[in-house]
Amino acid sequence: MIGGNESCAAGPIPVSYLSCLVYILGEWTGVEHIEDYLSYAVYLSWVLFPLAVVFLLPGVIIILFYTSSLLLYIYKRKNELREAYSSDFWDGGRQMLATLWDGHGRIWHGYELHGTGNIPEGPGLIVFYHGATPVDYIYFMARLLIQKKRYCHVVADHFVFGVPGLKILLDAHGVMHGPKEECVSALKKGCLLAIAPGGVREALFSDETYNIIWGNRKGFAQVAIDAKVPIIPMFTQNVREGVRTLGGIKIFRSLYEYTRLPIVPFYGGFPVKLRTFIGEPIPYEPNITAEELTAKTKAALQALIEKHQKIPGNVFRALMERFQTQKKDD
Repeated sequence: MIGGNESCAAGPIPVSYLSCLVYILGEWTGVEHIEDYLSYAVYLSWVLFPLAVVFLLPGVIIILFYTSSLLLYIYKRKNELREAYSSDFWDGGRQMLATLWDGHGRIWHGYELHGTGNIPEGPGLIVFYHGATPVDYIYFMARLLIQKKRYCHVVADHFVFGVPGLKILLDAHGVMHGPKEECVSALKKGCLLAIAPGGVREALFSDETYNIIWGNRKGFAQVAIDAKVPIIPMFTQNVREGVRTLGGIKIFRSLYEYTRLPIVPFYGGFPVKLRTFIGEPIPYEPNITAEELTAKTKAALQALIEKHQKIPGNVFRALMERFQTQKKDD
């Protein structure tokens, strides 16, 4: 500590400036031996830094969502005059965002997509396991659009439509609320449609055991029956290791059941290996019931999980898979 009469410029520059700062803080706060407290604060910051990182990294996905919305606003502004003459005004915007998200998937997760040959040329209902975030589905949609020039609509939870700033993103990608009539209509028009029957509940409260949480939901099966289309199961390896939740804490489960809002902390954002596998289609059968088709679909999805996912999931193992020989894309 320097004396009250000593100049802050005295002595070696790195030492004197630091000592001067400590002295000023001590005089200002009136705390004796403040350098001990500062040392402790620095120590705590180093100890807690990794913990802060794992809770902040998932925010990158949120930033990408809003970046996507901003890019679509710019795209819309620059192309307003073409809207009346374009068969699909948002086509260019979707291609732009597909490039953005596919680039993120390749760089951060070494993303791979397998089994695209199982997607029919015509309409079909893709049923997938819901990770803590839907980022794997976004990677899938982007890769499918880039490689196969196929676009896939998706059904989202109602709360998503109330998130500020994302309306243009939802509109551009034809995200649906999920009424059965709307889904059947889209499929009858020849569209691909994706849905995660587990929804937000599966996203928040499933874990590294990859348990499927569908409850009694079977509306998706009735949609496939009414539209007379096949169901295609889909699963992404290590999706639970990329981002995890604290859904195992009872208070968060109670808050969700009371509010129906995803008030559960996320952590992770780890650059684990992600591979999406598309299973063989379950063909339309005219005499099958919704209950039977639900059970059949769940069994097919469970088979994909058992085949491609080591359970329980492990973050370190999923990270090491980035360095293994990658499987070739279809």
